[in-house]
Amino acid sequence: MSIVKSLSVGNGDMFYIKHNTDNFTIIDCNITGTDANKKSIVDELIRESSSKTLTRFISTHPDGDHFGGIEYLDSRMPIVNFYCVKNQATKSTETNDFKKYCALRDSGKAFNIYEGCTRKWMNIGDEERSHAGIHILWPKTSNQFYIDALKIANEGGSPNNISAMIKYGVKDSATILWMGDVETDFMNNIEDDLKLPKADILFAPHHGRKTGKIPKSILDVIKPKIIVIGEADSEYLNYYQGYNTITQNLAGNITFHCTTRIVHIYVSNNNYSVDFLKNEFEANTYGKYIGSLDV
Repeated sequence: MSIVKSLSVGNGDMFYIKHNTDNFTIIDCNITGTDANKKSIVDELIRESSSKTLTRFISTHPDGDHFGGIEYLDSRMPIVNFYCVKNQATKSTETNDFKKYCALRDSGKAFNIYEGCTRKWMNIGDEERSHAGIHILWPKTSNQFYIDALKIANEGGSPNNISAMIKYGVKDSATILWMGDVETDFMNNIEDDLKLPKADILFAPHHGRKTGKIPKSILDVIKPKIIVIGEADSEYLNYYQGYNTITQNLAGNITFHCTTRIVHIYVSNNNYSVDFLKNEFEANTYGKYIGSLDV
């Protein structure tokens, strides 16, 4: 079994995967707020990763609400495996967190991710350790729209459309998909080059904003059983009518306990519920149990 958790970190993204192998993965971070809140988040990461000997940090793209608090994280839980798209993104104002992002990006700790890339223990196992089940679906670095987006980011513009797309999945369990902050127009432009799988759980891009609404033709390929809508202000959200959704603004932290052919789902808001999951009468192990999903 594995645990996938989407942390409620305000207008930003942060996830971790406690794999069913000797791997622990953090995807993005937005560790902000009070010192106590920041300490609580990193304490949890340290605790949950303590039984694993390999930890990696995957940065979908260099946007402040996806690397917020990375300096603090690195000070308490040193990042030794840093995965990111190859870039030389710049900012007109360089925060300490952006400087830390750049230091990691440009260091020997970095591994550049792209469509179909392989990496020992990320998606290739051996006798020492089974792989993590993580596959990079995008970027296709030869795509002209991606090349144009990379130029914009490198010149100080928005990095949203250089976001990596990531799949996590292991045999006989859930397939989960992340799409970073890619925007609708960009998705339309690259659709012919996308090779996306069906997914049980899809994290809506750009925190669920209307500007990142996934085109119907792409949703028809992914066929998500659940779409998780992030924590952008409600007036900017696209609610994906006709799909089963969990809205993090209301749910709080969301934990997916992935087991054979079924995912048990928990939230931190005791008043939150949905009506599309089946009841397997699980205990409130990871928060309030709201139901289970066959996969």
